[in-house]
Amino acid sequence: MKSVLLVDDSDTIRASVSDILTRNGLKAETAKDGKDALGKLNGFKADLIITDLNMPVMDGLALIKEIRKLPAYRFTPVLMLTTESQQAKRDEARAAGATGWLVKPVKPDDLMAVVRKVVPGA
Repeated sequence: MKSVLLVDDSDTIRASVSDILTRNGLKAETAKDGKDALGKLNGFKADLIITDLNMPVMDGLALIKEIRKLPAYRFTPVLMLTTESQQAKRDEARAAGATGWLVKPVKPDDLMAVVRKVVPGA
């Protein structure tokens, strides 16, 4: 079973996206911000990380930069799931190491299409 770490400061988003992932046969772990996520990655092997951009404590860009420093996660796909849609933000995320970008609200079928694209066997 493939595992996903979902990072978002919104309880509602964490609950709804986790539900979509688990209904599609994935194991979902959640974190409320980037710092929380880095702590979870210590004992949890994620096949995919989905993160919000704007969060307190540590935002999504800082999280991606930290993830890319970890040998076990250098090549793990990271999707940005955010309300932001500006090209400059997308470029910044790509430069930090993001694999893809999804704009909230995302339809379940669209989310899973992207997940299946970046995680073979999901």
